[in-house]
Amino acid sequence: MNGAGGPAPVPFGVSDGPMGEFDADYIVADNEWDELVWLWQQTDVPKGCRVEIIDGLVMVTPLAANAHHCIAGRVQRRLYEAIPQDWGIYQRLGMAVPSRLSLYMPDLAVVPEEALAGDAYFVPVDRAELVVEITSKATLTNDRTHKAAGCAEAGVPLYLLIDGLAPGGPTITLYGEPRDGVYRILRAVKFGDPIKLPEPFDLTIDTAEFPVDWPARHPSSAATITSTGTDSTVDSRIESRASSSPAR
Repeated sequence: MNGAGGPAPVPFGVSDGPMGEFDADYIVADNEWDELVWLWQQTDVPKGCRVEIIDGLVMVTPLAANAHHCIAGRVQRRLYEAIPQDWGIYQRLGMAVPSRLSLYMPDLAVVPEEALAGDAYFVPVDRAELVVEITSKATLTNDRTHKAAGCAEAGVPLYLLIDGLAPGGPTITLYGEPRDGVYRILRAVKFGDPIKLPEPFDLTIDTAEFPVDWPARHPSSAATITSTGTDSTVDSRIESRASSSPAR
């Protein structure tokens, strides 16, 4: 349990509760990535929980607050006004980063529809034009660092972080121009201020109706992870193995 009194996200196989159990014959895959994907597919969790692979660990995070979904819906509707007909905006679409042994399920991802052809359960993250993450107490570190770094390494053009739990108050940060696995901060605004997305979107998102009291109303049962803070760049070379940086 961390210092704030909430449980951290559960690495697969660590929990001795029902989240860490599955009814399937264990397989030994040809490589670590295939084995992790198999574990990800077999992990059985309560409806609404999110299962992801983060730097080689299969992680389970709890239900998000209603306000979290409200923000995602507002952003999604605005984005649909700007994207081409053959692009889609998907909530919790599996986005694979095999080079980092990671498979994210972001709150929103803008992806060409043809990338979803076939019967796979995920797409390469480099097919995304934009990834949007909305922080919760259980996902702070992953959203601010690990996922941003993975998207930068893969060359995702834009990463929008909606951080209602930022130390200085609710903040929205747009990262972009990835180079050598590092994003630049293109814009950062407080909740209530507009934020402009560049081409190919060329639109402004009005955040005035975002619920500024959302963090205070977030379920106390959600995990709390102490953030390591942010800088003007997000580096994909951060050390992010959970075994070397456990939540406290």
